[in-house]
Amino acid sequence: MPVPSANNAQVKKYLKGFWVTYLILVGLTLLFFICVAFGLFGKMPSFEELENPKSNLATEVISSDGKLLGKYYIENRSNTHYQELSPNVINALIATEDARFEDHSGIDAIAIFRVFWGVASGSSKGGGSTITQQLAKNLFPRKQDRSFIQTVLIKFKEWITAVKLERNYSKDEILAMYLNTVDFGSQSYGIKSAAKTYFNKEPAQVSVEEAAMLIGILKAPTWFSPVRNPARAFERRNTVMHQMLKYDYITAAEFDSLKLLPVDMTNYRLQDHTTGIATYFREYLRMVLAEWCTQNPKEDGTPYNLYRDGLKVYTTINYKMQEYAEAAMLEYLGRELQPAFFKHWKGIPNAPFAFEGDMAKKETDNLMMSAMRRTDRYLHYKTRGISDAQILQEFKVPTKMKVFSYRGEIDTVMTPLDSIRYYKFYLQSGIMSMDPLTGYVKAYVGGINYRFFQYDHVKLSKRQVGSTFKPFLYTLAMQEGESPCSRYPNVQPVIDLGNGEVWAPENASDERLGQQVTLKWALANSNNWISGQLIRKYSPKAVVAMAHKMGVTSDIPVVYSIALGSCDISLYEMVGAMSVFANKGVYIEPSFITRIEDKNGNVLQTFNAKSQEVISEETAYLMIQLMKGVVEIGTGVRLRYKYGFDNPIAGKTGTTQNQSDGWFMGITPDLVTGVWVGCEDRAAHFRSITLGQGANMALPIWGLYMQRVYGDPGLHYSKRDFDSPKKPLSVDLDCGDENAPGPVKGTKKKQVIDTDEF
Repeated sequence: MPVPSANNAQVKKYLKGFWVTYLILVGLTLLFFICVAFGLFGKMPSFEELENPKSNLATEVISSDGKLLGKYYIENRSNTHYQELSPNVINALIATEDARFEDHSGIDAIAIFRVFWGVASGSSKGGGSTITQQLAKNLFPRKQDRSFIQTVLIKFKEWITAVKLERNYSKDEILAMYLNTVDFGSQSYGIKSAAKTYFNKEPAQVSVEEAAMLIGILKAPTWFSPVRNPARAFERRNTVMHQMLKYDYITAAEFDSLKLLPVDMTNYRLQDHTTGIATYFREYLRMVLAEWCTQNPKEDGTPYNLYRDGLKVYTTINYKMQEYAEAAMLEYLGRELQPAFFKHWKGIPNAPFAFEGDMAKKETDNLMMSAMRRTDRYLHYKTRGISDAQILQEFKVPTKMKVFSYRGEIDTVMTPLDSIRYYKFYLQSGIMSMDPLTGYVKAYVGGINYRFFQYDHVKLSKRQVGSTFKPFLYTLAMQEGESPCSRYPNVQPVIDLGNGEVWAPENASDERLGQQVTLKWALANSNNWISGQLIRKYSPKAVVAMAHKMGVTSDIPVVYSIALGSCDISLYEMVGAMSVFANKGVYIEPSFITRIEDKNGNVLQTFNAKSQEVISEETAYLMIQLMKGVVEIGTGVRLRYKYGFDNPIAGKTGTTQNQSDGWFMGITPDLVTGVWVGCEDRAAHFRSITLGQGANMALPIWGLYMQRVYGDPGLHYSKRDFDSPKKPLSVDLDCGDENAPGPVKGTKKKQVIDTDEF
């Protein structure tokens, strides 16, 4: 048997030493990774944190037809599922970021070796991080101030986290999670927000070239921004598409045609609270939800955060109807009424304020100073201790600014004081449209442009309602046994208020002076004398009680002049109250939310509108018949001859003192819609009743809106008549010949009633 040579012994010794060293290194490496995994070198994310990674998720406001109205956020981020992603996005991501994504388990050894070899040889190309590793970094961000050793440790932690992610999630889920966490620039976090911002699309609708651009942005959101740097974005997009060609996600023919397409940003919309649809509604809803969050804690007792917790708020707003309402307002005001207002005031001193006499200029100056003191600019100066005199001088210095116009924002130079005067010329408006049977508000437009005019004219603003208040008075009369055919003499009542004061309402028309007229005719023609006689008969106190019973919560003074609508009430209250007539005497509180869900789809609360019967079904039906007359023969008749409506419509116009406010309330069996129009200041208004009446200021917006609603078969609004009461009516609705009765003796006679009982 041969004796082992010294060389063999030496080789065995070296081999033994090698394997011992190797095993020790492997053991130390394993021990190191075990220590890292167990958090001995710093906290590692737990299984629960991997299952529920924390990120700032935007609260989404969703329409009744499932469309996104807007968001509340710190980061504009909304999660999406893999099934909701376009294959183009997935292909672009894998081709660009991680071509072997389907083959590794979180760490790509080939990519890591390539990085090390590149560093050693000085020819480094590309990174070694997989999509899963990048996801780990995005879910658990690195601290800014860290040493080299801390950076190395963090890298190892991300490796371990990536492996954990691969074990806990499918490849599809990891891709969706990654696309939900990344920053696409333009305040868009996650693919869902980015697709909406850049292309106004859902992620499933994104094309090849759009997907390539979005994935290209990820390398450097500002540097490759298609908005700021379109040329760089174009080149980067084509680089991504070249990667897609390289890995056979697109053909050479597709690449050759797509690479020539320009970067299209025509649908780019920076998403914030001042842009998009239903801006006034979203701002009102923000206040409601902020209160809800404080009153509805999570399971751990902490309150929900509207801007971080990813709530989903399902609203009653119909997206199409909201669009139609906004379009109707802008169409009529922008094309007709606002130009008419500018023309009406052209060349008039102190325009658009209707002050007269020697004090006109002083009153105008006082109003302008008051407006100045309400601006943010003024408050900023005051906090710096600047005197009012100095501030006024600053307000007279020309400044670069953007101002509103119906043709788009205008870059201009004007003094801040002139800009205040400029905006005083603009007519404002509010629209609210509601289903009277459910209480669901279908459209809510609080003004003409939220960015420039942030005061809500639906819920917050209260203005004189004019003759739109008269239905409350007539409802009381119907309840007390009157009928639409009840007749009153068309003579002026003069009511003695005591202390030498009298109240004697004036009429805008002298039609049918002294004749016996029906209540239907009187309401249709908004006759003030008949309203004066009715409130004299039933008392202001009873009328106020009726209005409150029907849903008006505003304070109403107990005075005779409320018969003509001298009180201030919000559009929201008026629409809710008028819905009583269409809902057969039942008041149902207007509602905006159907349910709220958490980020996982768990229902946190459902909402049901409160309802209460306030008048009888017969009274409600009689009021519908009365208010039909407004459209058939009265102040709303242009709905027939100009806008072509031939279906049953009940309505009421309203015009206030000096034409400061124009109203129209339109009622159909399935939809009640109110419109208000007026300037920010009551001193600014049309100087003629022809232009300033509700039939000219507000009614056309209702007409344009309802034309769109009826013209959309998907909304399913019929032109049916109102339902008759189940029980036979106790009064006759056949008024006979309206013009049959002759004049009462003494057509100019005034009826004087002494009363001090309000």
